Amino acid sequence: MSFGILRRASQTRHRPNTKQLPSLLSLLFSRSFSQLCSQSQRPSFGIAFDIDGVVLRDHTPIGGSPLALRRLYDDSGALKIPYVFLTNGGGFRESKRALELSELLGVKILPSQVLQGHSPFRQLVNRYENEFIVAVGKGEPAAVMFEYGFKNVMSIDEYASCFDDIDPLAKYKKWTTKLVTNQSSSFEQIAPRKSVYSQRVQAAFIVSDSVDWSRDIQVLCDILRTGGLPEREIGHQPPLYFAHDDLKYQATFPSERLGMGAFRIALESIFNRIHPNALEYTSFGKPNPFVFKNAETLLKQLASSLDHELPLVNHAIDESHFKTLYMIGDNPSVDIKGAQQAGHPWFSILTRTGVFKGKENDADFPADLVVDTVEEAVDYILRKECTSLNL
Repeated sequence: MSFGILRRASQTRHRPNTKQLPSLLSLLFSRSFSQLCSQSQRPSFGIAFDIDGVVLRDHTPIGGSPLALRRLYDDSGALKIPYVFLTNGGGFRESKRALELSELLGVKILPSQVLQGHSPFRQLVNRYENEFIVAVGKGEPAAVMFEYGFKNVMSIDEYASCFDDIDPLAKYKKWTTKLVTNQSSSFEQIAPRKSVYSQRVQAAFIVSDSVDWSRDIQVLCDILRTGGLPEREIGHQPPLYFAHDDLKYQATFPSERLGMGAFRIALESIFNRIHPNALEYTSFGKPNPFVFKNAETLLKQLASSLDHELPLVNHAIDESHFKTLYMIGDNPSVDIKGAQQAGHPWFSILTRTGVFKGKENDADFPADLVVDTVEEAVDYILRKECTSLNL
C-alpha cells in the first residue's frame, strides 16, 4: 500500500523511506493504539475530521474510517487521542448527530466532539434569544436553534404555511403538505404557535441545505426586502446568517452536488435584482478561521478531560497547547484553505475520497499532505506522533 503522499512545494519536511512502508504498515495494522503509543504519554496533538467525503458518504463509512477511529482508543474503549468532527453539514442537533456517528462508525462519540456548520450560531443567542427568527434547511432547523437557546424560532416550513399563496407552486408540491404536517406537531413543543402577520422577523438563519429552493428563495426575499413583514412595503433588511458557504460537496452521486453556497448565490442574485440595496449576510463554517479556533478550544477541553495522571512527554510543553492539530478533509477550498488560514499549529491532510480526486496536490490550496483515505491519514499521524515506537 502506498501513502500517496504529496507535499506543498514550500515544505522541506523529510520524506519517509518508502522502502520501509510495507513492513511498517503491516505492523501498524496489527497493533492497537495501546501497543503503538506508550501509556505514559499524554498526546501533544489533536485531530479534526471532516465527515462527508472523508469518513462517510451519505450513511456509509468510507476510507476505512471505522478502523481508523478505533485506533484512537485504547483496548478498553477509552479515548486516548483528542479528536473532533469539524463539518459544514448539519440540520440536526449535535447530540443526535453524535449518536448517529457512533452507530455508523462503531465508537463512542460525544456531542461535544461534533462541530457542525451551524454550531457557531450559539454565539448569537444573547442577541436573539427572545426575538422572532426563522430557521431554514433540511432536518430539524427550528429544533436545533431552540436547543441552542433561541426561544422564539419558527422553521420556514411553518412560517410559509401561515401565509396563503405565499408559494404559488405549493399546490404542485404534494410532498410539501406532508412535510409541513409532520413539522407542525413538533413545532408546538418548541414554541406556542402565534399569528405571524404582525410579528417582524428579526433575523433569518440558514441552518442547513434548503430542501425547496423556489419556495425558500421566494419567502426569504419577502422577509428580507420588507424588513421582516411580508406583504408590507420595502423596509430595512433583517440580518441573514448562513451556517457555511460550501459551493459543492460529495454525496452518494458520483459527481459533487450543489451546496449551501450555491443556494446563497441564487438568493443573492435574485434579491439584488428586485431590491435597491445589495444583500447583506454573514457566513460561518469552514474555511472561517473562527471555526478552527473554536475547534482548537474544544480539543483542548477534550484533552484536559483525558487521564490527568499521565505525565507530559516533554515537561517543557504546556499541556494547554498542542504542538500539532491535524485537519483531515476532502475539499481543498474549504478544509485545506481553512487550515492554512488558521495557521500554526494546523497541519492539513487532503484525502481523495470526496470532492478532491486528483493525482497531484491541489493547485490553488495545496495541502501539507495528500493521501488516498482517512485510514492512511491516521496511519501517518500515529507513525509521526508515536515516537516511542521501538521498530
